[in-house]
Amino acid sequence: MNTLTPREIVSELDKFIIGQEQAKRMVAIAMRNRWRRQQLDPELREEIAPKNIIMIGPTGVGKTEIARRLSKLSGAPFFKVEATKFTEVGYVGRDVESMVRDLMEIGINLVRSEELERVKIKAEHNAEEKLLDLLLPSSKRREDTDFSKLDAIEISPTGDAEPAQRTDSTREKLRQLWRQNKLDDRVVEIEASVQAPQMEIMAMPGMEDMEMQFRDMFSRVFPNKKKRRKIKVKDAYQLLIQEESDKLIDHDKVTEQAKERVEESGIIFIDEIDKIVSSANAGAKSDVSREGVQRDLLPIVEGCVVNTKYGMIRTDHILFIAAGAFHISKPSDLVPELQGRFPLRVELQPLGKNEFLRIITEPKNALTVQYAALLATEGVNVVFSQDGLEEIAAFAELTNMETENIGARRLYTLFEKILTDLSFNAPDQNGTTVQVDAAYVREKLADVREDRDLSRYIL
Repeated sequence: MNTLTPREIVSELDKFIIGQEQAKRMVAIAMRNRWRRQQLDPELREEIAPKNIIMIGPTGVGKTEIARRLSKLSGAPFFKVEATKFTEVGYVGRDVESMVRDLMEIGINLVRSEELERVKIKAEHNAEEKLLDLLLPSSKRREDTDFSKLDAIEISPTGDAEPAQRTDSTREKLRQLWRQNKLDDRVVEIEASVQAPQMEIMAMPGMEDMEMQFRDMFSRVFPNKKKRRKIKVKDAYQLLIQEESDKLIDHDKVTEQAKERVEESGIIFIDEIDKIVSSANAGAKSDVSREGVQRDLLPIVEGCVVNTKYGMIRTDHILFIAAGAFHISKPSDLVPELQGRFPLRVELQPLGKNEFLRIITEPKNALTVQYAALLATEGVNVVFSQDGLEEIAAFAELTNMETENIGARRLYTLFEKILTDLSFNAPDQNGTTVQVDAAYVREKLADVREDRDLSRYIL
């Protein structure tokens, strides 16, 4: 992500998300600004706060998908959370600070995976040597041998090879057999860690993080025990790689790098933020904890220090992207202080027939590609004609207009309805080709097309 320009970020998002150019451009600029800030002098860098974003639009238009694809593009710690999980302190629900702790866990895993990749070759080499020690217990690697005595006993006066040389020769033969995968099914005895039984701790609602800290503390007091077990060579090799990788990683360095990355380039996506907004018309009927959640969110978004098991984390430069449909409420119903911390707002447009047609044909993971691949496993070749796809897109638009508008999610329901019979009978139709054209689509949707009340339930 650090090397991508805004235009390239939008181009990557275009591969999976149709339309919503304004939203994609705004997100791309926000991501590029993270990189720009890192190029500044430390004194000025500290003064530049991220410009948080609110994405507004009906369900199924791509708000969450933009965040999901952005997380895959970004090398920065990224965490998506639903605002409905949180409640005001004192009510049942999660504490808002837990999102920062979760982001830190993601940062730790991200940096750790990078470090594992860095030491992978050395870990595999060490694991191979240990595996050969298990396969040939009498052989020891040279670094484990007393070299002062080795010279005296390795070669006899007659020049015949002593056991040490013969063992080395056997070890190399075993190495070749192992690399040719001829020893995969052989059983070896290995000393493996056995996880201690988990202790159940009854945590108060909203204090699940304290439960995790207690478990972490008990795991240090009662570490995992070692137990000898017999397993296949290929499984033992994977266990040895994990063990050797863990030895080669500097865990303090991992924590330090993850903390810096979370504080400087972390992103938190808060979905369904409109569900914690009390509409002006709702009055006393609204949930009493909604405004309390906003007040609890405010210091996190404004910038504060959150205590985690890895140390104190500052949230001043974490980028927050919020999204919501805002059907009943509107962004101006947020508490004024929270509104001020989301200066950028973008409205995503409802989807029509043309957008639906592009969604089921253009993206790499289009539904047509998914269903064709699934049925191909049964030997059924599904071909979607252009007029059939246009019929599906038109019907999706009509259904959204006449019932609840659920955006592109309507396409999932339609495809399932159209292909249900084919999916059921596919194992008995091996080698056949099915043409999904306009007539086929109209036939499968005839009952719901005629009965409007039925379409409300089925679609």
